[in-house]
Amino acid sequence: MKDDNRTDIDIQEIIRIVKQTNALFHHEENRRCTVKKGDRDFVTKVDFSVQEFLWTELGSRFPDIQFLSEEKDNRDVDFSRPYWILDPVDGTTNLIYDFRFSAVSLALCAGGDELAAGVIYQPYSDELFHAVCGQGAWLNDQPIHVGTAATMEESLVILGTNPYDRSRAKQDFDVYEKIFEAACEIRILGSAALDLAYVACGRADAFLERHLKPHDFAAGVLLIREAGGKVTDFSGVDVAIAQSGDLLTANEAIWRKMFEAYAPLLRA
Repeated sequence: MKDDNRTDIDIQEIIRIVKQTNALFHHEENRRCTVKKGDRDFVTKVDFSVQEFLWTELGSRFPDIQFLSEEKDNRDVDFSRPYWILDPVDGTTNLIYDFRFSAVSLALCAGGDELAAGVIYQPYSDELFHAVCGQGAWLNDQPIHVGTAATMEESLVILGTNPYDRSRAKQDFDVYEKIFEAACEIRILGSAALDLAYVACGRADAFLERHLKPHDFAAGVLLIREAGGKVTDFSGVDVAIAQSGDLLTANEAIWRKMFEAYAPLLRA
């Protein structure tokens, strides 16, 4: 570990470790074994098995890097020092329903909000998205970039529903209706990590969702930045990586159009 809190890692080693979780997603009994955490919020044995595997493997190779994960108590994390941010299964509801749109999301922070690396793995398609700060974004070792849409009419927009707090559902869906009317099309897919990865590789042109948590978006934020996109909260401020927040991301042109037309309505 360097004194300036940056980390020396072999990203290919991280990729190799993450891809070993593939078999865990296909364990039928564990997929069906669920525990309710909250209203419409579930965790499965797959979540725990992926978390345990990565915690063990990463901990043995990088013992000085702390571990923040969705399915553990994170009160011991010192955010001034390097830490992993893991969502073992982003899209757990999709997993439960065998929708096959879920992912492992793993980011490395050098300390504070300084993202050093990010990996998002879709085990069903065996697609591995990764980024290292200053080295671009990649899909299965091919460079990726955000799309080139210049108007809403040519944009495919992915929307998130904030399913665990539906108190603003009516206001948000009123805004979503306006986006639907302006855009080429919209999608609601149920995995923020993959939504961000799809914007990074140009499969979609924009994504927004309210009140995401760090493990939902950390790896995806670095992917977007390294792929040439813009990602902020609804106020246009850079996202605080260690805190929950709202996300709006797209290429520069579409981000500007959505920020000016819809962000004020979402903030209201």
